[in-house]
Amino acid sequence: MIQYLFMSNEQTHPLHAIDKNIIDSLIAKEKPDDIDFINLARLINRYLNFPGEIEIKNDIEKILKFWKITQNQLFTKTKNIWSKSFRPSNTNKDLVGSGFDTSN
Repeated sequence: MIQYLFMSNEQTHPLHAIDKNIIDSLIAKEKPDDIDFINLARLINRYLNFPGEIEIKNDIEKILKFWKITQNQLFTKTKNIWSKSFRPSNTNKDLVGSGFDTSN
């Protein structure tokens, strides 16, 4: 189970709309691809200590259960994916804030 820091003054994240679309697409994935695992892991990190966004946090929990993977297993898997020279496409606008270099 993901441990989130809940605060009394809940906020809406600036990337809520984009992230909600990603979450909704992940919920429907029966066989996630590498990019799906990467997306879920980065969204967990983004919302981990964010005050609010209970709906997105609950959806993340649902996805982990649906995919039958724990947060630790997910992070191990994504670390392995990145170590095999995985690089997301620079044209993937959904990866805003992922920390990868988009320069040419």
